[in-house]
Amino acid sequence: MRAYNQNILDVIECARKLMFIADKGDLQREDEGCGVLYAIVRDTAYNLKHHAENEKEAHIRRGIWDDVPQKA
Repeated sequence: MRAYNQNILDVIECARKLMFIADKGDLQREDEGCGVLYAIVRDTAYNLKHHAENEKEAHIRRGIWDDVPQKA
């Protein structure tokens, strides 16, 4: 996998982990301040995931994504 594509996948994975942390933290929190923190983490994770997936799609359209066959 090309480094620039792997980096996009790494961002998507990071966002997935942030979503998990936000969900877990929200369930275990004991005050409203933590609720605000986990809401920010969740919002940031969705934003990162959205932008990374858009960039992945752009790479696919340009034919530079590794698992998409190149056009002849």
